[in-house]
Amino acid sequence: MFCDIKRIGTGKGSEKGQKRDLALIVSDVPAAVAGMFTTNQVCAAPVKVSARRAATKFARAIVVNSGNANACTGRQGMRDAEEMTRLTAQAVAALYERRNRKESAVTDYRYRRISAQDVLVCSTGRIGIAMPMKNVERGIRECAPLLARSTTNARQVAEAIMTSDTRRKEIAVEFKIDNCRVRIGGNCKGAGMIQPGMAVATKHATMLAFITSDVAIEPGSLKRALEIAIAQSFNRITVDGDMSTNDAVIMLANGLAENSKLGARNSRFELFQAALNHICLELAKMIVRDGEGTSRFVTLHVRGARHARDAETAARSIANSSLVKTSWCGGDPNWGRILCALGYSGAKVDEAMVDVGYAKPGDRKVIFGFRRGNPTNVSLQKLAKITSAPEFDLHVDLHAGRGEFVLYAADLTENYVTFNKGDVNDPATLGG
Repeated sequence: MFCDIKRIGTGKGSEKGQKRDLALIVSDVPAAVAGMFTTNQVCAAPVKVSARRAATKFARAIVVNSGNANACTGRQGMRDAEEMTRLTAQAVAALYERRNRKESAVTDYRYRRISAQDVLVCSTGRIGIAMPMKNVERGIRECAPLLARSTTNARQVAEAIMTSDTRRKEIAVEFKIDNCRVRIGGNCKGAGMIQPGMAVATKHATMLAFITSDVAIEPGSLKRALEIAIAQSFNRITVDGDMSTNDAVIMLANGLAENSKLGARNSRFELFQAALNHICLELAKMIVRDGEGTSRFVTLHVRGARHARDAETAARSIANSSLVKTSWCGGDPNWGRILCALGYSGAKVDEAMVDVGYAKPGDRKVIFGFRRGNPTNVSLQKLAKITSAPEFDLHVDLHAGRGEFVLYAADLTENYVTFNKGDVNDPATLGG
């Protein structure tokens, strides 16, 4: 839905011209709900509202807007976030009433009834600007009658949540459980302010992801499955090392596939988990590939750490180092900068034991530039042939234990700086 939310708050419209900036995701029946949210202590009003509601067992809808983060907006921001859920519940309930009268249908009242407590809310965009609630209310009321199961509608949701993204990010899979056809579909947004660190229902340009499924699953099992999937995907990406105030991943599963309800101890749960892992990882990689100004996608493998925590610490230190990221931008296989980042990472590192090597994406053949405390005789030109490609793998072995971690990262380019630096001659680019 076109609400012009960004222009009302800042006086400046979207850089993409007029674009959809509000969407509704609605289940016809109560759906098991799971959600994970930013652990940033400065978090947006919609995060606070949705985290509480995602901690319950069931939900019915999500309302999401782009162009305004509704973060750092005080008590009014909380009232606005809650009002968005109330307006959504009211509009969706009215829609079901109209459809039932038109079709002379007799529908279980439980499925038509929806309250504000059944609705989650997400926002992304500028921080510190009050929500233009008149535009939001109009958008919700105009959006509700357009609800339908269609590829077109799904793509419009993917467009509506975009901010600095250059393209939609969406994926779906279909498989069978109990000989029932089951579907999982998801979309996400994110290009800058990307280093999610999300936890389940924590109180505390953004990464948002919405996943829906018709699988029948226990709410507790869905929460566990989403936590596992996010730990292997969204929580393993970084574009610029900044954690947003608004990060959220929300999943609804309404059971309409009519498979026997899954529980965490059910053998069929593993199939569902594998499918959800795939959805989340592919969406997460899309975010990094579309990072603001990025030109390189790097899969960083750290192994041989004392434990998994050390491996993650080492990986994030490398991937978020400005010197390392700018060398990636130039296609420079500068392992010296990598060793430097390892040394101050906080992980236990013995320079004399470290290996640093490069490979084509997914290739088992690793070309090492540094091994066991010494440069190798491999030429920089040979290494640069790998690191100058749009995508490559970086392998770091600490030879200190069995800890491993994989991180998906991006380079740092002049375009990123240009996009984010602000302009004192254009007040709309300054501030939150």
